[in-house]
Parts: sequence; structure tokens; C-alpha cells
Amino acid sequence: MTRVNVMQPWLGEEEAAALADVIASGWVAQGPRVAAFEQAFAESQQASYAVATSNCTTALHLALVVAGIGPGDDVVVPSFSFIATANAPTYVGARPVFADVDGTTGNLTAGTVEQALTSRTRAVIAVDQGGVPVDIGALRALCDPRGIVVVEDAACAAGSTYRGRPVGVEAEIAAWSFHPRKILTTGEGGMLTTSRADWADRARKLREHAMSASAAARHQSVLAPPEQYDEIGFNYRMTDLQAAVGLVQLARLPEAVARRRELAAAYAKEIGEIYGLRAVADPSWGTSNFQSFWVEVGHGYPVDREGLMAALAAAEISARRGIMAAHRQPAYADRDTGGVALHVTEWLTDATLILPLFHQMSESEQARVIDVLRDPRSVL
Repeated sequence: MTRVNVMQPWLGEEEAAALADVIASGWVAQGPRVAAFEQAFAESQQASYAVATSNCTTALHLALVVAGIGPGDDVVVPSFSFIATANAPTYVGARPVFADVDGTTGNLTAGTVEQALTSRTRAVIAVDQGGVPVDIGALRALCDPRGIVVVEDAACAAGSTYRGRPVGVEAEIAAWSFHPRKILTTGEGGMLTTSRADWADRARKLREHAMSASAAARHQSVLAPPEQYDEIGFNYRMTDLQAAVGLVQLARLPEAVARRRELAAAYAKEIGEIYGLRAVADPSWGTSNFQSFWVEVGHGYPVDREGLMAALAAAEISARRGIMAAHRQPAYADRDTGGVALHVTEWLTDATLILPLFHQMSESEQARVIDVLRDPRSVL
């Protein structure tokens, strides 16, 4: 029986041709295609400025640096997220303070964030978990009057919407991922978008060791100008090879999201008829790209989450456990992270799993998954 993967990148001949063009040009490092990708991504997301980076984690790091977050500051983050969300504040010497999430969306809310605020809170990192848009307007209504910066971790959310517009628009600064698990992939890679020109300019310098003259500008000059380093920077650059793939992927994004929403609707219809299972869904304020389609295994279902994963594996179907709880990881278990109760986070981490969903998924492959969901004991 052919294995059904949890995710497959949608890549083809157009990406291969774009890579060949870059190689033939002789310019493969950060250069003209990175600039073109930044402009195209900013336009597609209705962002004022976009700065390409090596990955989303480095984009989050830069976002906190340009926002002035540092030692002695607290940053509220969800524990219910990939660990990079908590790591970014740690990189700048701040303390990540874990807040709980909403049980339906898996996202921070104004209420859960307010419970985690301290006198030292300077920023909040709000995640669009699995592509489900966070209610960024409610968070900013809470944080803006307090002088707290809201950073949107839109790693999973390219193609999702918030109140009819692309996610990220309502945040002063946002970070994006182009990892192979994401709908828009460049292999590795990330992006920082912001409404502030000063933050964008500083992020561009910091990603290149804080050089006064960019590498592209120096290489385009016959007599390169001398460079100067005014502060400690980083090597967080994207390559033109990655950007060339990103430009192709960006053009396909609407089609990719439409296909994923079609598959998600088919899952939701069937799961809605299975007692004990609940599928992730659009919130009232936006639409998800369904980067991850997760299901909550509740009381009354014939098996628990681990049992359902075993049943899917027995049918050669790859699933993944739900989003991790960062506060349980050894890296943070012994740290002071605020001490807020995280009951919803722990329940969702223990009771959810991510089902296969990818652009090329066939009706028969999805039917195999649904058959196991209906009767997991039949394959155990």
C-alpha cells in the first residue's frame, strides 16, 4: 500500500527553470531576485515593506531587535507553538512569558495575554497557528495603549486572511516562514514585513552583518566602496536561488490555498459526523489557509490520540502529534516563564493530531484517511 504523507511540497518544472536561470546568471547569493521577491511578497500581503531572511526564526529575532526588545524585558508568547516562538525572545536576552490559548483556534486571545502581562512586558508574539488567523485587532486594542509591540508570527499563514485582508497587515511587524512544510516554500527562508520604514531599513542592514553598504551594492561596483559596521549584525540573508523559487511559489499561492480549503472542507464534512472528533475551522474574523489540518480527539471517541495515530500508521498514513507545548521541553522546563496556568495548551497538545493535507492529495488518499477516522479499531 502506498504511504500517504502528512505533507508534500508542491514543486515542479517552473521552479526548476527559475533555478536554472539564476545559475546561468552567475549571481546566486542575495541579489536582484531577492529584491524582486521582497517587492512581490509585500504587494501580495499588502505590506509596506518586506525584508527577506534565511528563515522565520531569524525574522522573529530581527523583529524583536528592531523593536528595541532586550535584557530585562518580558515577551508574552504562546507555549502552544513551535519552540522558535519562545526562542526568539531568549536570543535578545528577554524573558518569554507563556500565555494560554483559545481552545477552538489554538491562538492567543486578548484575555489569555492579559493574564500573562507583567510590569516588564514590552512585546507579544501572536502566532497564526496552523494558518488560523489570530484576532490581531483585539490584541492590539489591549497592547497599543500600554506601549506593547505585537509581533505577528505568521510562519504558517501565507494565504490566510483577517477581516478580508491578508494576515500580517494589522501588525506593525510580522515574520513568515518558507520551510518545506509551509504552503509557499523556498526550501528554507523567511520574510519580515513591517509598516515602519526605519524598522525595515535596520533589518536589512542587520541581516548582512550591519554593513553600511550591502553586498549587492558592493558587487555591482567596479570599485567597491569601503564598508563600515556600526553595530553587531547577523548573517541572515536569503539567496537568489531561494528567491527565484519563492517568486514561482508566490504566483501559485491563490491556487494552492483554494485547493487546501477544498480538501479541508471535505475533511470537515466527514469529521462533523464522527462523534468525539472536532476539526479545526475558520474563526469568525478570517479564513485559514489550512497549512495544518488538525483534529481534536475528545471523550467518547473509540481510541485516544495515540491510538488514532497508531491506527493511521497501520494503514500506511502518516500523521503528526498536535502542536508542541514549549513549556514542557527541557530547554524551558527549569526556566522562569511566568507561571501562568496553561491548561488549554496542555489539553490541545495531548489531544490533537495533524492529518495529511497537501496540494497533490487525491480523493482516494483522503478517503483512506477518513475510513480510518470512522473506524480506527478496524486496522489495529
